[in-house]
Amino acid sequence: MNRRSPAQMVWIPGGAFVMGSDHHFLEETSAHKVMVDGFHMDVHPVTNAEFSTFVEATGHVTLAELGLGTAHEAAGPSFPSQHGSHVFLPESPMHGDAKRHAWRLLADANWRHPLGRGSDLRGLEDHPVVHVAYADAQAYARWAGKELPTEAQWEFAARATSQDEYPWGAELTPGGAYMANTWQGSFPNENTAEDGYLRTSPVGSYPPNLFGIFDMIGNVWEWTADFWSPRHDRPRTHTIRRNPKITNAVESCLMFGANGQVPRRVLKGGSHLCDPHHSPRYRPPARLARAIDNPAGDIGFRCVCSATSGT
Repeated sequence: MNRRSPAQMVWIPGGAFVMGSDHHFLEETSAHKVMVDGFHMDVHPVTNAEFSTFVEATGHVTLAELGLGTAHEAAGPSFPSQHGSHVFLPESPMHGDAKRHAWRLLADANWRHPLGRGSDLRGLEDHPVVHVAYADAQAYARWAGKELPTEAQWEFAARATSQDEYPWGAELTPGGAYMANTWQGSFPNENTAEDGYLRTSPVGSYPPNLFGIFDMIGNVWEWTADFWSPRHDRPRTHTIRRNPKITNAVESCLMFGANGQVPRRVLKGGSHLCDPHHSPRYRPPARLARAIDNPAGDIGFRCVCSATSGT
């Protein structure tokens, strides 16, 4: 059935597919058949310009800007204060000739300042927004009248009816052409940026998949609505304990499990920091766990509208 897609969205017809993989990482197992109903999906990740429009309309303050100190104090002393967000910084000299790379928690890093103090969004308006926690992505989706995709929806859209290694075929760079924004060179010592991008790239810089969707692989990891489980064949149950002292915006990001830990959701798609040797997770079945209150400079999102939403 043909449907008229909302602006900047593509209709993904429902169908059955094999989700997961038995050929790579344990968390991708077990491969199993899944049926997905039709849905609309954003044609690309939410950009800085789009997120800015949302913030201007709602006054939303992201978790990285707000800092988790107040919220964690309300939740209990076992949760340390945290401000800012995580940024992957270049190699730094350390202990003579030895070097290290690091994800560093920068107090001034947030979606407005992706590299921390002194950085801004000039020239990055059409890049994916980053440094968004799960609650920030969820707030945007609700404002836009949309939802965050389930892991099954996301993987079905990324595969685009193909069971190949990549959405475009069996090779990462067919004929030497870069099909997604991933790390080139020796990770983490050198990013040769042969595709022209050291970090994020403008959405739509690479060819779309067969559904006409851009940047499903590489560029930024994307939040999904699913709680994390170590394998696909384990039940996804989660016990939530809410603290009535926490306001709505922060409450949705501080849903603690019975064991006192902040729950994790599934990230999909890999990012510009993934490489063939250390983190080949720019494949549709690849998945990563992320605490919902833990934003970073390589995490963004896109939205969907399910067939039952009336779109």
